[in-house]
Amino acid sequence: MSGATGVLGSSMAKYLAQNGARILVLGRNKVKVDRLVSEIVAEKGKAFPLLADVTDENQLKEVFATVEKSFGKLDILINAAGGNLPGAVIGPDQDFTEAKIEELRHVMELNYLGTFIPTKVFLPLMLGDKKGSIVNISSMTAQRPLTRVLGYGSAKAAIDNLTQWLAVEFCQKYGNGIRVNAIAPGFFLTEQNRSLLTQQDGNLTDRGRRIIEHTPMKEFGQPADLHGITHWLCSDASRFVTGTIIPVDGGFNAYAGV
Repeated sequence: MSGATGVLGSSMAKYLAQNGARILVLGRNKVKVDRLVSEIVAEKGKAFPLLADVTDENQLKEVFATVEKSFGKLDILINAAGGNLPGAVIGPDQDFTEAKIEELRHVMELNYLGTFIPTKVFLPLMLGDKKGSIVNISSMTAQRPLTRVLGYGSAKAAIDNLTQWLAVEFCQKYGNGIRVNAIAPGFFLTEQNRSLLTQQDGNLTDRGRRIIEHTPMKEFGQPADLHGITHWLCSDASRFVTGTIIPVDGGFNAYAGV
């Protein structure tokens, strides 16, 4: 699982470990990776650290060799690595021409190539049994382009397209056992967006208030709200499900605002 050391990823990883999965924690920050592995093990779960940058194919090939030698196969791949940068955001007082190309490129690479490359590298670990579940992380901003988050929204829209393309490709090439789906979270409070949605005193910013007004459930998502859909997509209960992008958004995407 990449991106497992983030707020949402760590919650998903711990939940799956509590339900019997062996979690391979993939990240580039050794301190964060080791901390999560220790937390999972302390709760009687099974977890193993793996270090690599998800946008570096050579590093991932080294991880592949380690996983193949130690485990022989991979049943589930969760591509949760992603993020945003200030230069790929257009603020209310900024002009489109102020977008920073290098930061925009980094956001596109982290979110898109950070999903594409791990899938490419680790797929052979599923081909032996011709069975596996690949779960990508999309976003509401992929389906409903939101103001400000220019680069992140574009990258996540590409994840939706990639998810559907891979689902068809893998069925046609390898049979029905290898499935590819994506989860599209709505608005969850994370370290990346907390300052955009809440003020230091805990009250909502104008943007946070508008989001809540457009969310029928009138609240932000909690990390645990992703547990059920993750479990379902990783299990045989979703055997006939592939190529889907499933919102977990409190009704945000369904609400027209009138």
